[in-house]
Amino acid sequence: MDERKRQRLSSRDKVLLAAMELFGEGPGSTLSVRAVASRAGVSTGSLRYHFPTQRELQDEVLTRIYDLVAPDDRIHDGSAPARDRLVDCLRQVLAGAGVGSQARVATLTMVEQFIAPEPTEELRTAYLAIEREMRRRVEYWLTVLANEGALPEGDNTRRARFLLTVLNGLGMERALPAEDSILQHENDTLYAAVDHVLTPERPASAREPA
Repeated sequence: MDERKRQRLSSRDKVLLAAMELFGEGPGSTLSVRAVASRAGVSTGSLRYHFPTQRELQDEVLTRIYDLVAPDDRIHDGSAPARDRLVDCLRQVLAGAGVGSQARVATLTMVEQFIAPEPTEELRTAYLAIEREMRRRVEYWLTVLANEGALPEGDNTRRARFLLTVLNGLGMERALPAEDSILQHENDTLYAAVDHVLTPERPASAREPA
């Protein structure tokens, strides 16, 4: 952003812009108060005034980022089948991971940030904020389809967790060597997962072995 335009921003918007820039440079970033305040050119007190906790800052940043990389417009496109719309939305989330070397860098960053270190409360809070925002986004898509009558009654939180587990696995596969076409396999897997979600759930008694 042009420096003159940046200076005209409110202190809150300067903080958000700085946090989004830092997050973009390292997706696993925990967005420390000092680093964000320094990048924004504001005091830590000013940052805390707008975002009393690190969690509030992280939630706001993630909400804005997902509004950009995974917009809701596609899920509302009634001219397309529900399964295609949901797959497209999930595919947009995966797009942020890249493919090949870019995916490896993203995966290593997540490992270094959230798996290799001891699971401190700060790390746990940062990771859960990311997971919660992703789940919220997927649940929203499912709610839109349910309101249209395109999704049978069921537990959307459980469905969202299932779809996120699929996305996590596909994201990891993007970073690993592959013999076949990664994108073709990914497409087939996404449609299989979405078809499972869109299929009416059987009663628990019907799922139990005789």
